[in-house]
Amino acid sequence: MNDARHFLVVSHTGRQSALEATGAVCTQLLAAGAVPVIAAEHWEDVHAFVPELDGGVVRFEDTDPASIELVIVLGGDGTILRAAELIRDHPVPLLGVNLGHVGFLAESERDDLGYTVSRALSRDYVVEERMTLSVRAKVGSEVVYESWALNEATVEKAERERMLEVVIEVDRRPLSSFGCDGVVMSTPTGSTAYSFSAGGPVVWPSLEALLLVPLSAHALFARPLVVGPESSLAVEILQRTETAAVIWCDGRRTFDLPPGARVIVRRSDTPVRLARLHEAPFTDRLVNKFQLPVTGWRGPAGRE
Repeated sequence: MNDARHFLVVSHTGRQSALEATGAVCTQLLAAGAVPVIAAEHWEDVHAFVPELDGGVVRFEDTDPASIELVIVLGGDGTILRAAELIRDHPVPLLGVNLGHVGFLAESERDDLGYTVSRALSRDYVVEERMTLSVRAKVGSEVVYESWALNEATVEKAERERMLEVVIEVDRRPLSSFGCDGVVMSTPTGSTAYSFSAGGPVVWPSLEALLLVPLSAHALFARPLVVGPESSLAVEILQRTETAAVIWCDGRRTFDLPPGARVIVRRSDTPVRLARLHEAPFTDRLVNKFQLPVTGWRGPAGRE
């Protein structure tokens, strides 16, 4: 068993389709002599739905994470973000099968499940690294919170009735102050997530950059910003702010912020690794996921 190949399977167990897919993936892995690994938070749901897996599947918490070869993720982008949390401290790639809606991070769809697992077992994939954010919140000189994000870190107001009063900062220099609902600081990967919904630009994931997008800002200069990967971004909550604030990392991890707090975002040294079965251009992914109209395009007539 020590020489067996281990695959962590992470799914959205709140959906029957995800549980069915989990059972199918684990069954295929077991048939190939591999060991499916399930996190404790999903253990009871998976075993209750697929009791025949008992004895063949092991708990993630009982497994050396260094032995895991690949994470197979069954769900939408939120499930992929959860899988990235589980394996954060280990350079294990994630292979996503989209069971959600848009699913930008996933590599294949539910109909290709068996084919996807076969490719995983054959190690027939390439690994793409996506930059992540290092997130730190300080009050004075004290660090009160540290985390990371693949998509974005967002400073938001906690009460609907009032605005946040903030100063945004680039490379340790103040840029502008305004009232707003919040500020999104994003990676290129996150440019098609919350940042996109807030009016930020779409940035190709091959580009390393940091994005800053104000949310409903009351200011003349409150445009989305794109800076280089070596820059730092910061949001300082002014003391005159009359509402509570929170920071969210990837919409999953949160922390309450008092007036006067500063949130500093930089590029993290630890990327997330995504397994890819197809090296399709990002343009095609945008067209497919957003169902963009391209009818009538004839393409270049010759070499450009």
